[in-house]
Amino acid sequence: MRHKFLWKPLFILIVFFFTNPWLSFSAEVLEKIDSQQRIPSLMESIQFKDDIHYCGIKIPLHRQDVKQRLEKELLLALWDRPQVILWIKRASKYFLHVETILKKQGLPLDLRFVPVVESALKPHAKSSKNAVGYWQFLKSTGKEHGLRIDSMIDERRNIFKSTTAAGKYLKDLENQFGSYLLALAAYNMGEYRLKKEIRDQKTQDFFSLYLPLQTQGYVFKVICAKLILENQEFYGFSLKPSDLYPVFTFDKVNLSSDFQIPITLIATAADISFKKIKDFNPELRGYYLDRGEHAILIPKGKAKGFEEHFTTAVKKWEKTIKNRFHVVKRGESLTGISKKYRISLSSLLKLNNLSLKGMIHPGDRLMIK
Repeated sequence: MRHKFLWKPLFILIVFFFTNPWLSFSAEVLEKIDSQQRIPSLMESIQFKDDIHYCGIKIPLHRQDVKQRLEKELLLALWDRPQVILWIKRASKYFLHVETILKKQGLPLDLRFVPVVESALKPHAKSSKNAVGYWQFLKSTGKEHGLRIDSMIDERRNIFKSTTAAGKYLKDLENQFGSYLLALAAYNMGEYRLKKEIRDQKTQDFFSLYLPLQTQGYVFKVICAKLILENQEFYGFSLKPSDLYPVFTFDKVNLSSDFQIPITLIATAADISFKKIKDFNPELRGYYLDRGEHAILIPKGKAKGFEEHFTTAVKKWEKTIKNRFHVVKRGESLTGISKKYRISLSSLLKLNNLSLKGMIHPGDRLMIK
């Protein structure tokens, strides 16, 4: 009796749903919804009907081993759809700037997909090997290509400077190896290791080289990032303009100081938060701006009146901490100054971002506490 009691109202509800014209959907409506939200099957996604090129190089899909490697990386990328959505959103924010730099350097725009794979376009991305930033430079490689990397500033996290450095590096690698596919392989595994493999295997054809599996996959990942981002709707990513992150826009202010200043002073002068300064300038480390000249980015429209407000903020701050600085006199040394104020030499060096080999000059102002 209990089961009959449950089935009767359920049967009535089903009949009501399918006979009520207000609740039924026509085949036309369903087809329209399907066409708007349709995601191709995984098998459809790896049907390559047209030729594929990267940096002007045709990918030899007639070779079964090449096709298999491309299919693998494409399927893995499409499986992580949330990550791809973030790729698309962040690309909208940064690609305009990356493309401008690549064009200025005379480089192929296909290289803009490299930081997508390297860091997912995140400034603070860090690998297990301590590669950092958008283009995942190691500290040594970054410094070799003109990036400042120390306790105060890490330009690997600056989209403009890191892209400029990466572009020069990839161009050098392309000149050295003769193709951008080999340049990408060298970028991933190191140029000296790639040279050795080319010499030992006696071929410079990327697709015929037996390279570390990570490097083989890496190059195909970059190619797949291009395929997906250039054919978003085909792969089922139909983002509206309002879904995308806005292009990174900013005002630039030039600052000069003989001593370290709190980043909060910059935030105060621009009438924004400390966090906003760090977000716009991810290369800044810690809470102080190093002495010297700097170009700082602030939100668009915040440059008006900035200089006046900044000067006022610095003067006010100087009054409150006047006993925290020492003005270097002729003949003084770092060791002598540290003894005078009874602080360790290492603390003095750290406070002023100096090394034992660092030079000081009369008139310099050193923070001593």
